[in-house]
Amino acid sequence: MAYLLKGVSVLGAAPTDLLIKDGVISDKTDKDAVVIDAAGLVALPGLVDVHTHLREPGREDAETVETGSRAAALGGYTAVCAMANTSPVADTAGVVEQVWRLGREAGLVDVQPIGAVTVGLAGKQLAELGAMADSAATVRIFSDDGFCVADPKLMRRALEYVKAFDGVIAQHAEEPRLTEGAQMHEGEVSTRLGLTGWPAVAEEAIIARDVLLAEHVGSRLHVCHVSTAGSVEVLRQAKARGVRVTAEVTPHHLLLTDELAAGYDPVFKVNPPLRTSSDVMALRQALRDGVIDVVATDHAPHAVQDKECEWSYARPGMLGLETALPIVLSVFGEQWDLIADRMSIAPARIAGLDGHGGDLTKAGTPANLTLVDPSASWVVDPSGLASRSRNTPYAGMTLPGRIVATFLRGEATVLDGKAVK
Repeated sequence: MAYLLKGVSVLGAAPTDLLIKDGVISDKTDKDAVVIDAAGLVALPGLVDVHTHLREPGREDAETVETGSRAAALGGYTAVCAMANTSPVADTAGVVEQVWRLGREAGLVDVQPIGAVTVGLAGKQLAELGAMADSAATVRIFSDDGFCVADPKLMRRALEYVKAFDGVIAQHAEEPRLTEGAQMHEGEVSTRLGLTGWPAVAEEAIIARDVLLAEHVGSRLHVCHVSTAGSVEVLRQAKARGVRVTAEVTPHHLLLTDELAAGYDPVFKVNPPLRTSSDVMALRQALRDGVIDVVATDHAPHAVQDKECEWSYARPGMLGLETALPIVLSVFGEQWDLIADRMSIAPARIAGLDGHGGDLTKAGTPANLTLVDPSASWVVDPSGLASRSRNTPYAGMTLPGRIVATFLRGEATVLDGKAVK
């Protein structure tokens, strides 16, 4: 089916007509195309998330590939990278291929599996990196996210291994000996609340170590969910030296602070923890400057029993796919070029997802795109989200920007703000 987007603004530019035909942007005409009145709407290349937890296989009570894919499409995404901490862990070709096939069956976004770095995420033995890379899923990013690859010798070996096929090791930067029993950011608020703190240096020390290892090996390192001002400075210096390092920041670390833990509501418990307002400001500037390359959701759905309990027993993590773009809009305003780069172009490049993050002004570009109404606002209602879980920290908040439509290779996955499938 062909679609004619009438009067759409591509990245905030002057209104134009955009034809989607045969899965690509077309400079032809088609009198039979379905006309969509896109006046006042902004077209962005489809968003790409390099850090999503879809929970399947193993925790389908919290999320499935299908429900997570639907949440992603409704959030304007056309591709997501699914983390390996499933049950069983995605540490073999068989498991990553299962996740990849489930994504293809859902057909809502491209689901690109991330393979585990170590067997069972245990940090003891390298997983089957080559077999996962050669599988039908063609894995290129590997991560033990949720756990740090704490052994420097093992981290070096992983970086050396993936260099052969230009793979990426995505590190959850947390020195475990500094965070044992930690419940929130270590600082004034944790002292006041009597909760064990998660010091900023636990993140910064691992990043400093790993950029040195990546520099030594000449391999690609990606740093997950950067959360501190000190980490930003380590990354800034590494990039100035030409180290092949990229980094992500989550929407919640761009907006929320550790003060929210004062009410002991576990919805605000996350790993790494919410930090201080000065950290938030540093992260925002780092994203503007390009020291941090991408916004990644770290979408982490949890079943009710894992989140609605005492703070110390609650699992860390927050929903993010349906609220990521509105949060970024609320922080940065309508800086469409910045948003397109940090939420689509750069993550597609890091993940090696050809066909995503393309130039919507060029004929022949794969029609992976989303339409946003920047003038609309909406109130976050957890029960109205597509995710199977409800652990959003933004419940009751009024957020700017509404996703009106999303197209995956020219096929509508969202129309009029509703999922087509």
